[in-house]
Amino acid sequence: MTATLHASCVAIAGRGVLLTGASGAGKSDLALRLIDRGAVLVGDDGLVIEARDGRLHARPGPNIEGQMEVRGLGILAFPWVEAPLALAITLDQPVPRMPDELLPVRVIEGLTLPMIALDPFESSAPVKVEKALSLYGLAL
Repeated sequence: MTATLHASCVAIAGRGVLLTGASGAGKSDLALRLIDRGAVLVGDDGLVIEARDGRLHARPGPNIEGQMEVRGLGILAFPWVEAPLALAITLDQPVPRMPDELLPVRVIEGLTLPMIALDPFESSAPVKVEKALSLYGLAL
């Protein structure tokens, strides 16, 4: 089973981080800053999510492999990979000061991903994504 999402995704140490939010929420901006820290692009603004072997796997949508829209610069080329998803980050919901003990989840194709909310434009957002992945992300 597959789903198509308006989202961006990067892989950090082989684990996919799904970045969701409305248009202009900061998905590509945060993805670019994560790539600058060593992440690899999976896809920008259009992802195909496939449920396979009890996991969700992300790849870029058709015809946009290795492309990212960077505001002010246009469409740029980047290396890309497919990746198993480990964490979802929502960028357009209120960010709690302290997360609940039970994290919310994002359900895609009947499978769940742990989910947290972040402000993508905080200077610490890329570090927070990496820490959240180590704390809450699904293992490979």
